[in-house]
Amino acid sequence: MTTALPVLVLMTSLVPAAITFFLAQDSHTLRNTLQLGGAVLKLGLIVWMLFAVAGGAAYEAEFPLAPGLVVLLRVDALALLFISLSATLWFLTTIYAIAYFGTKAELSRFFGFFSLCVAATTGLALSGSLISFFIFFELLTLSTWPLVAHKQDKPSLAAARVYFAFALPGSAALLWAIIWLESATGPVLFTEPPDLSGLDPAALRAIFALFIIGVGVKAALVPLHGWLPAAMAAPAPVSALLHAVAVVKAGAFGVVRVVYDVFGAENMTALGVGTPLAIVASFTIVWGSVRALQQDEIKKRLAFSTVSQVSYVVLGAALASPLAMIGGLVHLIHQGLMKITLFFCAGIYDERAGIKRIDGLNGMGARMPLTSVCFSIGAMGMIGLPPLAGFVSKFYLGLGALEAAAPWVLVVLLASTLLNAAYFLPLLYRLWFLPAASNATGDERAPGLVGPAVITAAAIVGVGVLAASPISPLGWATLIVTRGYGP
Repeated sequence: MTTALPVLVLMTSLVPAAITFFLAQDSHTLRNTLQLGGAVLKLGLIVWMLFAVAGGAAYEAEFPLAPGLVVLLRVDALALLFISLSATLWFLTTIYAIAYFGTKAELSRFFGFFSLCVAATTGLALSGSLISFFIFFELLTLSTWPLVAHKQDKPSLAAARVYFAFALPGSAALLWAIIWLESATGPVLFTEPPDLSGLDPAALRAIFALFIIGVGVKAALVPLHGWLPAAMAAPAPVSALLHAVAVVKAGAFGVVRVVYDVFGAENMTALGVGTPLAIVASFTIVWGSVRALQQDEIKKRLAFSTVSQVSYVVLGAALASPLAMIGGLVHLIHQGLMKITLFFCAGIYDERAGIKRIDGLNGMGARMPLTSVCFSIGAMGMIGLPPLAGFVSKFYLGLGALEAAAPWVLVVLLASTLLNAAYFLPLLYRLWFLPAASNATGDERAPGLVGPAVITAAAIVGVGVLAASPISPLGWATLIVTRGYGP
């Protein structure tokens, strides 16, 4: 069972993907059953492992591909943090996507790549070595590209080309970094960080930079972010997946692995690369917010908000203090909940009221109250209002900045908070205080769309109010840092 569990978790999304590709377009019941059944099974396995890993258990499986080339799957506390987010939001996004697409065309292709994307994210989270991480990192690129291009219209195909244009050089940089490092140290396992003491510091700084460029494309670090706003041409379920579950989270998770499981916080500090990374993250946080402020389309505003918010995770890793690490890790979960709520709502406004632009939100609070309440909770969470999820993340990042003797980060957090308020509060004002246009339409008679948004909005409140609980995301992030990354 110890070896089988990581494989079983991977199979829960890989098997539905493999079968779904061959289903007829009108096999709606079988396709939906496969998708939802796999998601429920994965959630059950993860709950089982959460209790076991909290008690000290470890699960590991390895598959040799060639001499010196082994795929290693390992369940540790950090992997479970990411998989828990992925599995929970996969289940809800599947419900949402089934309702969103109805009986539209090419659904077997869509759900096949959808499940394959989740399988890649799962494999990436479970990766116990650099090579394993790279294999699933690339599978993620290959499985999300068709999702971005799903509509097959001119904007979608252009967005997919932009996505590839950014992703491929990033992959090359990541592979270069892995080969350069492993040629000097041998295979790198995350459980046994490599001995870097004999390597030239200048070479190590160059390798670190290549790693950050490689994973930074998916994490949308400025100036590697250009693909993310362009990808808004994709359908709403894909946007939700990209922003909250898969691609950008994979990049941020990669930064955490590189900093703590490849280089280690002490080496990062000794090489003097932590502060430059923190500065890049801080610039991305502020710049993304400024660009969000300039957008008139709802999804594009949310996209630039993601550029900004995901860098909180990078900032927490770069500061290399325990509290900052906790703040960054918990934001991996909190940002996912907040952003998927916002994208769910943006999709509902589009599908049920034909609203794509911000000025179309006028008066929608009365016409679509559940959606608008959920959107408001997500927006206020992003601003960081207590006791919502975003407040917890920012509070710990602020404490961590002081712990790391980097008080200037408080200015970044304050500026980000003010900018968040500047680009979200006008939307809430339009929803609740401006009259609707005379020809405005819209309804919420779509439980498959509204239900997932209500659940994630409730979770934004729950993880904030119950943050002190040991089973909260904050409690689990604290366990990770205490057990594996503490001083």
